[in-house]
Amino acid sequence: MPMTPPNGKTAILLLHSPLRQGIAASLTEFIYEHGGHIVGHDQHVDPENQLYFSRVEWSMEGFGIAEDDLAEVFEHRLARPYQMTWQLHFSDEVYRMAIFVSRASHCFFDILSRHQSGEWNVEIPLVISNHPDLEPAAHRAGIDFHCLPIGPDNKQAQEVKQLALLEEKGVDFIVLARYMQILSGAFISHYVNRIINIHHSFLPAFKGARPYHAAHARGVKLVGATAHYVTEELDDGPIIEQGITRITHTNSIDDLIRKGRDVERLTLARAIWCHIQRRIIVSNGRTVVFSD
Repeated sequence: MPMTPPNGKTAILLLHSPLRQGIAASLTEFIYEHGGHIVGHDQHVDPENQLYFSRVEWSMEGFGIAEDDLAEVFEHRLARPYQMTWQLHFSDEVYRMAIFVSRASHCFFDILSRHQSGEWNVEIPLVISNHPDLEPAAHRAGIDFHCLPIGPDNKQAQEVKQLALLEEKGVDFIVLARYMQILSGAFISHYVNRIINIHHSFLPAFKGARPYHAAHARGVKLVGATAHYVTEELDDGPIIEQGITRITHTNSIDDLIRKGRDVERLTLARAIWCHIQRRIIVSNGRTVVFSD
C-alpha cells in the first residue's frame, strides 16, 4: 500500500524491463543509498512475456542526487544494465491537457467540473471542436476555444492547424471528450500514448449512428464504456479503464442513453486521473495501470 507522501516534491519512476533476478532489490537500493524515502512502490511481473513493471515514488527532500542529474545517473546505474524502458517525473510537474469535443457535452462538462473544483492538478489551455456549440461554455471557464470544421476535403489542413495550436499552447496530452472525428495516423504520431478516447461498450457490439437504439432492441442487460489510448486502429488502442452499469427490461432508450453517459463520464475521468498521476505503462499494445 502506498504511504502518505510527505510535504514537498517527490520523484515518480515508471519502468519496464526484461525480467531478471535482483532487479527490484537494485531499484530500491538505488533510492535508499542516496537517502531517498520511498512513499509508494508497485510492481507487476508478466511471466508469460518475462517482463518486470514497476512504479516507485520517493521524496526528493534530502535526496543525494540533484533533480537535473537524476535521469543521467539512473540511466547509467540501472536503466542501461537492466535494459529498462523508463520515464521519470516529478510531482510538481503540471500536465497541460487539450480537450477535443463535438456536440455531446456530458464528458466535457464533467472534465471542467473536476478541473475547476481543484480535483485535478492539470491545466486546460485549449478546447478544439469541429462544431461551435460548446464555445460559450469554454469561454465561461476561461479556456481558449477553436472551431475547426472538418469535411472530406479539408481534414489534413485542419489537422495541421490543430497541431500548430497544440504546440503553441504547450499541450502534453489530449482528451477526446466524445470528439466524433477519426484522427489520422500522421496526427497520432505526434502524441503516441498521449491521446485518450472514450466510447460506449456493448456486448454484442452495436455500431453506427444509433447504437443505443440497436442495443435496446436486443434487450441488453449491461451498458459500458471504454477509455483507451488512440492508435491508428480505430477504437483498438491500449485500454486504460472500463466501466459498466446494469440495464433491465424496464429501461427505455432514454434510460440507456442516460446511463451510458454516466458511465462514460466516470470511466473517462478515471482514465485521465491515472494518466496525470503517472500510473500507466504501455507495453506490447496493452497497459499496466497501477491503482491509487
